Amino acid sequence: MARVIVDADACPVRAEAERVATRNRVPLLLVCNGGIRPPANPLVEVVIVDEGPDVADKWIAENCETGDVVVTSDMPLAAACVAAGARVLRHNGEALTQANIGSQLAMRDLMSDLRAADPFRQGGGKGFTKADRARFLDALERELRSAIRAEKDTRT
Repeated sequence: MARVIVDADACPVRAEAERVATRNRVPLLLVCNGGIRPPANPLVEVVIVDEGPDVADKWIAENCETGDVVVTSDMPLAAACVAAGARVLRHNGEALTQANIGSQLAMRDLMSDLRAADPFRQGGGKGFTKADRARFLDALERELRSAIRAEKDTRT
């Protein structure tokens, strides 16, 4: 069954993911190290993992499967999920696929090297906007409906 799995620590679109998952009647897993209040929604499960670097990412990578839609902006996690057959979206609605994940990982590594080499090149980037939120809602709706259709096609 299709699920939405959210890398929920510091995720700006949890409420939007819940709204789309509820509308499509699919489970939503919010994976985090804690600190998220479980919603009353019966379709939403908060998965609390142990403290530590990348523990939530490892849980998601090990538990996602074909038909799932994973929401993350962590490129190594996205690459693992794409390799597992899951559909992956960034918080701004950008889809991460086999076709673009390699270049996204390369850009992440390049930017990390640039920040390490130049102490004045820290942080920054553009802020999360209403347009990003709207793109995410639209993209999640499309990906989830596509995953549900693909699941139905394999059953028939």
